[in-house]
Amino acid sequence: MALIVQKFGGSSVADIDRIRNVANRVAEYRRRGDQVVVVVSAMKGVTDNLIEMAKSLMPVPSEREMDMLLSTGEQTTIALLAIALQSMDIPAASLTGAQAGIVTDGVHSKAKIRNITPRKIHALLDAGNVTIVAGFQGETSEGHITTLGRGGSDLTAIALASALKADLCQIYTDVDGVYTSDPRIVPTAKKLEEVSYDEMLELASLGAKVMQSRSVEFAKKFGVIFEVRSSLNDNPGTLVKEETQSMEGVVIRGVSLDKNQAKITLVGVPDEPGMAARVFQQLADSTINVDMIVQNVSHGSDTPATDLSFTIDKPDMARAQTVIDGLRDNINFVDVLADENIGKLSIVGVGMRSHSGIAAKVFEVLAGAGVNIQMISTSEIKISVVIGIEKAEEATRAVHDAFLD
Repeated sequence: MALIVQKFGGSSVADIDRIRNVANRVAEYRRRGDQVVVVVSAMKGVTDNLIEMAKSLMPVPSEREMDMLLSTGEQTTIALLAIALQSMDIPAASLTGAQAGIVTDGVHSKAKIRNITPRKIHALLDAGNVTIVAGFQGETSEGHITTLGRGGSDLTAIALASALKADLCQIYTDVDGVYTSDPRIVPTAKKLEEVSYDEMLELASLGAKVMQSRSVEFAKKFGVIFEVRSSLNDNPGTLVKEETQSMEGVVIRGVSLDKNQAKITLVGVPDEPGMAARVFQQLADSTINVDMIVQNVSHGSDTPATDLSFTIDKPDMARAQTVIDGLRDNINFVDVLADENIGKLSIVGVGMRSHSGIAAKVFEVLAGAGVNIQMISTSEIKISVVIGIEKAEEATRAVHDAFLD
């Protein structure tokens, strides 16, 4: 008998037929004697609809109330799945994140898990129940409902697998595993049999939609090996685990495109010590994550100034604009430019550590496709460039063909 944690995303529970399909899959494991904990997301489209309703009432709703609202999406799914299993004579019980013992900090909409006390889960499992937990949510020590950010159900599953010392963690989605690129953009993309935590972390943080990056970071920290696989078939998935020596032989593991980024440029920032610190501290205080940063210093002017460009997630644009407006009098920059029509194209591979010339080849391929590069960022296993959105998909296919075809 094994203890298994299974996570099913929104597309896997999109409607009643899909929920029945999930129930059948879970029932197979339960009938062979395994203990099963199931983490589910809200049904596909539900979270977006809830956000739309809230914003129809108020352009920037209270984050506390948004957490209260959005947490209801997963609660609907856990109850429906429990009912589906019970209709098949499989004992099942559902728990909210708070009832499952998930305690978070108090940062609404992007809460971090502080600890998990899974006593109720163990009690339900010991009583023979499939235990179904609402993903994406938790509760502060003061009793406030919080959410873990987009894709937070992945984090719930990985964290529960760690806390429960599960024998197996499976992340079910609507694709067969992790691909070398998004098959919807690159038809020639191939499924990977295995990928390292570091590669998966980079791919997830760079726009690959299979996993939430924080969940991969958590898995690496606590050594949770997991499999990404499809809820629509029985094909083997992609195993995500610690890096092995054989993985270094593959120079490029994947190519990703993130179209959810926006670029902000502060024009004419006084070239003085501490200016960048003021800007980014204020953004950090508003829980706005900054990704790429480029600073260009002007020369030959009586009053030296710099242009400071950085990228953030598109949903953070309104809050970032508010922060920047508040800095205008304090910093006296000349202008602010915002551009949501960008894409971040990245290539990832642990083999890049031991192979030279990768960046040069990327730039050559983009030049050949007539793509202008706006920003560049690199790490040991990653090269990212910001480009115009109008050629982003074409550029992704060109780079993928150059390295992985």
